[in-house]
Amino acid sequence: MIKPVIQEESTGCGIASVANIAGKSYSEMKAIANDLGIYASDKSLWSDTQYVRKLLAHLGFQTSHSEMAFKSWEALPDLALLAIKHHVDDGVSFWHWVVFKRLEGQPLVLDSASYLPSNVRQDFAAMQPKWYIEVRVFNL
Repeated sequence: MIKPVIQEESTGCGIASVANIAGKSYSEMKAIANDLGIYASDKSLWSDTQYVRKLLAHLGFQTSHSEMAFKSWEALPDLALLAIKHHVDDGVSFWHWVVFKRLEGQPLVLDSASYLPSNVRQDFAAMQPKWYIEVRVFNL
């Protein structure tokens, strides 16, 4: 049974998504983020990928160097951060972070939004990702 991390702040989807990847609680991940100078109250978390990349690298994950255009659910890697709810406000792109993963070959999305009836999603047509970042464990 998967127990997704739910964001505790309206701007905390990036922190919650990294927590979902790393197997940490929201409060643990928030403390790590704050120690690295990353705060959920910073709205640039919604429009810049450097923050989630920095958190993931700190925890031993590596990410693809660039954002990849979403083509299909089948074409996604086994673990990725997805940008959904993409929109542009005053020339700045914003999005909501979610985690795509395959467990035993089954695709699912972990969405940290607190208002959802289920945070483990398979309603793929409703999400409409714009792009993704592949996530891998460092080879140690």
